[in-house]
Amino acid sequence: MDPSQTGTPPQNGTEINLGEVTITKATGKLNESPPEGTNDNDVSGENGEAYLENGVVKTKTASAEESEHVTLAVTEELAGVLQPHAQLPKPEAPRGLHDSPPPSPPPSQNDAASAEKNQNLMPAIGKLIRERSNNFSSAFLKRISSLKESNFADEFLKPSVTEFNLSGLTVTVKLKSETEQQTAASLKGRISFFSRSNCRDCTAVRSFFKEKGLRFVEINVDVYPQREKELIERTGTSAVPQIFFNEKLFGGLVALNSLRNSGEFDQRLKEMIGSKCPDDAPASPVYGFDDLEEELTDQMIGIVRVLRLRLPIQDRLMKMKIVKNCFAGGEMVEVLIHQLDCGRKQAVEIGKQLAKRHFIHHVFGENEFEDGNHYYRFLEHEPFIPKCYNFRGSINDCEPKPAAKVGQRLTKIMSAILESYASDDRHLLDYIGISNSEEFRRYINLVQELHRVNLFELSPDERLAFFLNLYNAMVIHAVIRIGRPQGIIERRSFYNDFQYIVGGYSYSLSTIENGILRNNRRPPYSLVKPFGAGDSRIQLACAKVNPIVHFGLCNGTRSSPIVRFFSPQVIEAELRCAAREFFKSGGMEVNLEKRTVYLTQIIKWFDNDFGQDKDILKWILNYLDPTRAGLLTHLLGDGGPIHISYQNYDWSMNS
Repeated sequence: MDPSQTGTPPQNGTEINLGEVTITKATGKLNESPPEGTNDNDVSGENGEAYLENGVVKTKTASAEESEHVTLAVTEELAGVLQPHAQLPKPEAPRGLHDSPPPSPPPSQNDAASAEKNQNLMPAIGKLIRERSNNFSSAFLKRISSLKESNFADEFLKPSVTEFNLSGLTVTVKLKSETEQQTAASLKGRISFFSRSNCRDCTAVRSFFKEKGLRFVEINVDVYPQREKELIERTGTSAVPQIFFNEKLFGGLVALNSLRNSGEFDQRLKEMIGSKCPDDAPASPVYGFDDLEEELTDQMIGIVRVLRLRLPIQDRLMKMKIVKNCFAGGEMVEVLIHQLDCGRKQAVEIGKQLAKRHFIHHVFGENEFEDGNHYYRFLEHEPFIPKCYNFRGSINDCEPKPAAKVGQRLTKIMSAILESYASDDRHLLDYIGISNSEEFRRYINLVQELHRVNLFELSPDERLAFFLNLYNAMVIHAVIRIGRPQGIIERRSFYNDFQYIVGGYSYSLSTIENGILRNNRRPPYSLVKPFGAGDSRIQLACAKVNPIVHFGLCNGTRSSPIVRFFSPQVIEAELRCAAREFFKSGGMEVNLEKRTVYLTQIIKWFDNDFGQDKDILKWILNYLDPTRAGLLTHLLGDGGPIHISYQNYDWSMNS
């Protein structure tokens, strides 16, 4: 019987009838190591042994005395196998079974040299990979063993804050105590409270719940204005905070402090939210749903829509320049006369109204609107539109809201974002949490209302607060949208190319800082002012440069002042507070022994705003804490030389 049918392997010398092929079969042993003096990587040799090394079988050519020849002949029994159809392609024999291999061209000297080089190189590469793998495994096992020997698990399981370092990674873990875990497991209800932005009592309530490790739902009526009506209906007042345990009103901060001081907070909490939250409790805010607000359509929008359809918008040649997507003033007058059946003078007045409402602009900003061969374009066709990140496909055609109201709403939303997604000291922000929040989604919708807002109706303090707040909000948006810049070129693009449409014109971070807040002064290391002659935005610039504004701007780095949002009513006081906190947190240091004052790089970059060295030191005295002020006063009073050195600037992201 055929050995293949019984499952028994053929013995040495057994003839298997499978074909006219002679197979040389080595009789070497597989479990033996290679003899001493042989190369582990060499797969050719004169002995006939095969051995196993590192899980890889290595064979060597057997000698003539140790090999067997098995002649396989096709038997008549296999002749009965069904053959394929005559017109089907014939199966080809596997490589190696040809009687005579096809002739190959003789190798050249270069081919022989490269083949020899590859044979010498491949074993070396394999050896290098094995050594690197073994070194990595050894280092990993050694690290694990050291952690076990140092009672790492015992330290980690302590119910407290534990900090440990692994290969440059710092992990901080805070485990709840057994009592806190039992309390959290027994709470099936929901804690919710109504709040407002920049409310100290609301901040205290929020901090208390976070310290206790309790989950809660915050309903900020500044972010969700329509929920204020619900607040009044449930509590009879619009005062905040108002805390609810399930559907039951508990009270404000005074009631919370009384219960905490009594020591019965945990027990009362179990009693009040130990059951599942009913449906009549204050509902959690839902992502993606806007409050229904009455939007007034601009009274000129009907005329604008007709003009967008009727005007021949095309590229024109003007002053040896190709001006894209524009139309002539005379063409617009003709369309208005035809559509509105009015006189030419009235059509020109309508054109001036459209320009004043920022529906159209002169291509070079030379005039508002005139009849004749003057070229204009619609706001959505301006060349800066692709760089504006508050433009989402179309211009906001609704009646513009007062700039002060839009700025106030922007401040409230961004303050709510900081209260939820910033560290307690406001030095670090959770940009991922901000990008996924309902507050940020509403902010993105809000900034579309800036397209045609009238900024000239703002008072100087309102304008200062508006642009400070807009700058800080744009930085957060820019970091989320395009990321933090890594080099000089990326930083220049970050501050110049990320723009908003505000009041019919584009504003970048550099434009706001240097053009508006610094009264159109050149940026550091630049030869060009932000606003050229005839630019209408220069009318919004601050009348004089106040160096203190630099400490109200956060550019998203760790060395910049902390992010904050200002109120127009107390803008000066808040800026002075921002400067004091910045210098107190490391923006200025004094070394008496070296008679050296270490200042932030911000002062060096904008030295034109701060003045000469001694003027700078005298100015800084007004914003220092008593300790630093005393040291600096001593240096200034003894008449000796004072050296000013500037600190290194940390450009890493404040996250």
